[in-house]
This record gives sequence, structure tokens and C-alpha cells, in this order.
Amino acid sequence: MDRHEAMTITSVPGITVGQVEDEEAGTGCTVIVAPKGAVGGVDVRGSAPGTRETDLLNPVHTVERVHAVVLSGGSAYGLSAAGGVMQALEEMGIGLDVGVAKVPIVPAAVLFDLAYRSSTIRPDEAMGYAATKLATSSPVEEGSVGAGCGATVGKLLGIERASKGGIGSYAIAVGELVVGAIVAVNALGEVVNPENGEIIAGIRRDNGEMNEDESAFIPSIDVLKSAQSEAFFGQNTTIGCVATNAKLSKPEANKVAQMAHDGLAKTIRPVHTPFDGDTIFALSTGDVQSRVELVGALAVEAIARSIVNAVKKV
Repeated sequence: MDRHEAMTITSVPGITVGQVEDEEAGTGCTVIVAPKGAVGGVDVRGSAPGTRETDLLNPVHTVERVHAVVLSGGSAYGLSAAGGVMQALEEMGIGLDVGVAKVPIVPAAVLFDLAYRSSTIRPDEAMGYAATKLATSSPVEEGSVGAGCGATVGKLLGIERASKGGIGSYAIAVGELVVGAIVAVNALGEVVNPENGEIIAGIRRDNGEMNEDESAFIPSIDVLKSAQSEAFFGQNTTIGCVATNAKLSKPEANKVAQMAHDGLAKTIRPVHTPFDGDTIFALSTGDVQSRVELVGALAVEAIARSIVNAVKKV
């Protein structure tokens, strides 16, 4: 029997989440912490990514376990938040024991929110440190918080016509197995309800008027066909993380991250564009025996539902 009501990524044993945002500046960061470490994987599909330590998660490389994942606003500037996460984790005694020190392994990905309010205030080490210290196993707050504070969606006609994006989370349990996700939705394209294809956030009609057969949003494909797009390089990106208590190897964690991108494809149109840096991490914290294809399939559902939550709860 599936159990998913009111569950978020913190329903996965061994996962906590902390978030900090600057509402006035319109930016923030979200930190997913695995205090005991987690086998990590990643898959990058967008063509304009801003990332840190993703090479380390390649299955051919040595280190297997990570201690936190950072999702941040601020474009490339926001990668500095990971330094504050490392500082906080070091103070907690969390990290890879290398004999002379414990080194926290902290991959990160960023989204572009500089055009939302302030372009000069971005997540920094202090914000990453604060978010880590706030990490808890309580249900994740969703909407315009953390890395979703300055997120927007549907920007093919410029940010003035875009809808508010945000951060969302969802988890599914099947027996002892739990698979959860958290996503900061800042897509170039629109967000649709995967059950019926209805646009729920995207390019807003400029005058608010519509025919009875029209929605409040203009389909992105119609804008692309008319060659009116005002898309700018790198000003988008959907980033997220899947976590599970299933026992996964490093190659399996990477496969789950790869499969999880289907959740983006179910809910965002268009997705993985040249102007998005879409990145999904995967973390394995436990020893529950499960087939990787089941974990991946549940990850797709958790990602899709997280994206819908992100725009519905702003």
C-alpha cells in the first residue's frame, strides 16, 4: 500500500532539510543534509548548468558518499553557499575522514534568479551555513522559500509575463521503501498538470482577457512557433534532489537520477532547453532491498508531484 499523504523528502530516514531566503532580494538556498552520509549520483540534462562536485559523483571516481546537497539561487555566485555548508558540517563533525580532518562532501547546483528582484544580493557562505544549522526532519516548507524564493516559470516572453515558481517536495512509501524528492522550479517553459496537460503556471496573457476556450496562459510552443521568444542564456533552470532509503550502489544512484528527469518531462514544457541547466541529484541513505527500476519509477512520480507543489504553494 502506498503512503504519501503529507510526506516530503524528509520522510526518507537519514535526510534533513534547511532553508534560508532573503525575501527582499528574492533569493535563497536549500540544503539537503545526510548526517551519516549517502551514496550519491547526479544527472545533468540542461545545457546551461551551474554546478559543483558533479564530477565526483561519476561512478568511475573514488568517493561514494556525500554529506549534503545544495540547491541555490544566485546563478554561479550562489555556488559559494556550499562553502558555508562545509563549515557548518565540519563543526558538527560530519565529513569524509581523511586522517587529519573530516572533509564534508557537498555537491551543489544553482538556478538563475538575478532578474527577479536584486541582482547584487545572492546566497553566500553565511546563508549556506545558516541553512545547514536549520536542517530538520520536519516536513519541508514549500513555495517561495529557500532556493525557490526568486524562481519563476514561463519566460519566453520575458520575466514580466512569467509566473512565480518555487520549491516543492513529495515522497512516496511502498512498504519499507521510501522515495522522496525536492525541486526548485525556475524553468524557461511552463508547468503542466501531468494528469490532464493543463497549464498551471507559465506565460501569462498580457491583458488578462481570454476566450472561453482559452486558459490564463499562452502555451510556450505557440510562442516558439511565432519566433517571438525573448529567452536569455542561463536565466532559468530546474534543480532538485531525490533521496531514498533503498540500498543503491553509486552507478544505481546515477541511474535513479537519470530516470528522475522523466518527472521534469511530465510537468515542464519545453524542458532541458539550451537556456536551462536542469540538474537532479540522487541520494541513498539506507539498506532497504529494492529493485533500482522501482526506485527510479517512484522518483519520477516524486519529482513530478514536487514540481506541481512548487508552483501551487507559492
